[in-house]
Parts: sequence; structure tokens; C-alpha cells
Amino acid sequence: MKFEKITRFFRDVRSEMKCVSWPTKTDLKEGTLVVIIMSAIVAIFLSLIDFGFTKIVELVF
Repeated sequence: MKFEKITRFFRDVRSEMKCVSWPTKTDLKEGTLVVIIMSAIVAIFLSLIDFGFTKIVELVF
């Protein structure tokens, strides 16, 4: 009974994986580049915000 369920599960997984549309190398490169650039922009933005709050706290205290 359990073995049948496991077998059916893996058969279903295999058939679903055939339906997946995988990205091309170009799509993958573009997506990776976008993630890297956006991560850098967010890191710079958060660094500037942190620097600003640090200066404000130093002025207050």
C-alpha cells in the first residue's frame, strides 16, 4: 500500500516535470544580473539610511 503511493507520487512528479517550461540560458543570465543589480541597489540604499540614522543619533546624544 505505502509502496504503491510512493511509486505513484514519483510517477506524478516525473510527468509534471515534463510540463515545466525551463528558462533558457539567456533568460537565466538576465534574471541573475537583475537580482545582483537590485541587491546592490538595496544594499547601498540601506547603507545610506543606516548612515543617516547614525548621524542623527550622534547629534541627539
